[in-house]
Amino acid sequence: MSSFSDITKKIKTFSTQMYLMRLTTLLFIGFLAITSCKKDKKKVNPIEPKENKELLNYAKGFSITYYDTHTEIIVTSPWPKSKDSYRYLLIEDGGTIPEHNDTDIVIQLPIEKIVVMSTTNIPALEYLEVDDKLVGFPNTRFISSEKTRKRIENGEIKDLNNDLEINIELLLDLQPELVIGFSVNGNDQKLDQIKKFGIPVVLDGAWTEAHPLGRAEWLKFVAAFFNKKKEADNIFNHIESNYLKATQIALKAKSLPTVFSGALIKDVWYVPGGKSFVAKFLEDANTNYLWKENKSNGSLQLNFENVLEKANNAELWIGAGLFENKAQMQEQHKGYTYFEAFKKNNIYSYTNKVGPEGGLLYYELGPLRPDIILKDMINISHPGLLNNYENFFFKRLE
Repeated sequence: MSSFSDITKKIKTFSTQMYLMRLTTLLFIGFLAITSCKKDKKKVNPIEPKENKELLNYAKGFSITYYDTHTEIIVTSPWPKSKDSYRYLLIEDGGTIPEHNDTDIVIQLPIEKIVVMSTTNIPALEYLEVDDKLVGFPNTRFISSEKTRKRIENGEIKDLNNDLEINIELLLDLQPELVIGFSVNGNDQKLDQIKKFGIPVVLDGAWTEAHPLGRAEWLKFVAAFFNKKKEADNIFNHIESNYLKATQIALKAKSLPTVFSGALIKDVWYVPGGKSFVAKFLEDANTNYLWKENKSNGSLQLNFENVLEKANNAELWIGAGLFENKAQMQEQHKGYTYFEAFKKNNIYSYTNKVGPEGGLLYYELGPLRPDIILKDMINISHPGLLNNYENFFFKRLE
């Protein structure tokens, strides 16, 4: 017969075994629960793109990704050397808003009323055939497009004063569902004020691109807000094809003329950097741009003597500011007359097409149509290479 102590030991042993069995069971159940939760989480939150990111061959400053529930746009270059980026989530009417941060901007589609801040957006709206959505613009007198000017004259597009002093009261009366703006350095009090009224504001950074086709590719950025991907692809492919064909024609030139650009603003001569979009145009036009070795993608700020020393004997002066004729140039600065290009009437400005209120079509349409700018430059640099071609944006100053 077992002693009392033996019975106690058996009870303790049995209790320990039961405890271990329960603990093992609980751990196993916990493992199943965790595994089950992980599986369920994968099922309820799939964010698989229905197609890959938008193919951008030239633009570096934004991306577009299509998801089952929304479209995501990220702008990484809203202004030069920006360390900030902006995320925009485009949701179809009635769609589910995905998880997002407070800094993300959610935009409900479709867009029926829009305000843009730059004339460069006007051609994009027209080419995509959504220009009827435009209801307001700051300084409408700068718009050159005949089609859009008719809508201005008919009162369909309201003048919002200017981009620095927006008429907020009128803007609110228009009730736009989207404002496309731009920023020079991120300090934009008026755009911030618009945001406070609950109107989505997005930043177009096309002007920061170094490749001319990169600027034109921002057409896809605008198109995303109107579900016009297919149309934008077709338009851009046409522009790209024209540009690349023109580049190949320029290679047939037998000589490379020396070229310089820019003009004085007060006492500073702004010269396009060697990696700027202007320098890229001159490279693709098969010319010898005098500052091509420079590494800047912006403008160089030089004095008159610096430019005269290097460009005195240059054959062509392409992009001589906003001058209409040589008399205006001489009146502003007698030193312009020292250049060989001035003496030989080889100066070209982009003032060939001027809107009824003084706006330049070069600034408005040029960013979207780099193929036309390139053909102009080829025609100037290599006369006769383009058969029966007449300059569109540029004209020779007499």
